[in-house]
Amino acid sequence: MREVARVGAAQVAPVFFDVEATLEKTIKAVAEAGRLGLDLVVFPETYFTAYPYWRGSVSVRQSTELAVRMMESAVRWDGPEMETVAWAAREAGTNVVIGINERDDRTGSETVYNTLVFISRDGRILGRHRKLMPTHSERVYWGMGDARDLKVFQFDFARVGGLICYEHHMSLLRAALGFMGEEVHVAVWPGWWSMDGHLGAKYGDPTNLRSEIDAAIREYAVENQVFVVSASWYLPPEAIPSDLKDLMRYNLAVGGSCIVNPSGLYLREPVFGQETVVWAEICQRDRLLAKAYFDSAGHYSRFDAVNLQLRALGWEPFGPVPAEAEPTALGAEAQSSGPTDRLPHQIARP
Repeated sequence: MREVARVGAAQVAPVFFDVEATLEKTIKAVAEAGRLGLDLVVFPETYFTAYPYWRGSVSVRQSTELAVRMMESAVRWDGPEMETVAWAAREAGTNVVIGINERDDRTGSETVYNTLVFISRDGRILGRHRKLMPTHSERVYWGMGDARDLKVFQFDFARVGGLICYEHHMSLLRAALGFMGEEVHVAVWPGWWSMDGHLGAKYGDPTNLRSEIDAAIREYAVENQVFVVSASWYLPPEAIPSDLKDLMRYNLAVGGSCIVNPSGLYLREPVFGQETVVWAEICQRDRLLAKAYFDSAGHYSRFDAVNLQLRALGWEPFGPVPAEAEPTALGAEAQSSGPTDRLPHQIARP
């Protein structure tokens, strides 16, 4: 990891279900990140261009019809929209991680995935991470990712990995990224909330700094001794489509983007109620100070007592299961930090 870097979260309201208008706002936000001298800018979960804030308040028929609208506004992880974002990243000189509703690239499938796309500042689309397990009723809208997309990426300033929302409560995923050598972690969310007694009773709350998200990102930082860039949705009432105003009763998008250091301390506390780029300077020495006290991938590990296995390959509809897909100990072969098996795209000016 570079000695000093700048990282930030783009707390920018997308234009719901409108890919072109959201792309225009994205280009402006990436340019602002470049002006601020950021080495990394992160956009929230499914920023392109919808999260189902109508969950729990619509009929099966309405849910199905809204799922189609999500499908219609989904984008390819390596398609023209992300190529344009890659061009913007190159123009601004900043690395980008961005959440999308991803249209499946498998022939015959129209499944949508909740996906993070990793883009380098030289305009390369490095790869993706699909959310492995959509949470509760999210499973109506998104498919499940697989181990092919569980990896960290070698950016020019640090090794960067990311998880989506409740993946931060999946202990083995947290451990896997830690042992892959993650140094900066991307955490993305649909907002910030309080709970009325249990996990299923969330409501958007910009006043509660003791939110479950606060606990998740700060523990993640300490557990893996990483910096965490946490990006949360912001969707003010006036940005909600007029035909959805009465349905989106689960609107958690009050902001809450923040930056945490490897000791679990805020470098930038959660910011609410505004569109802005939330950023901070990070220093490698802060990570070393945490590692000197508690190195979860080094002197504090007990591989003789507990170890981790990872399926390095996903599943395909045809053919036998390859031998490599059998569980293996997490080692160098599972620690892919470069591009996926696709060739990097040549990004043309749009």
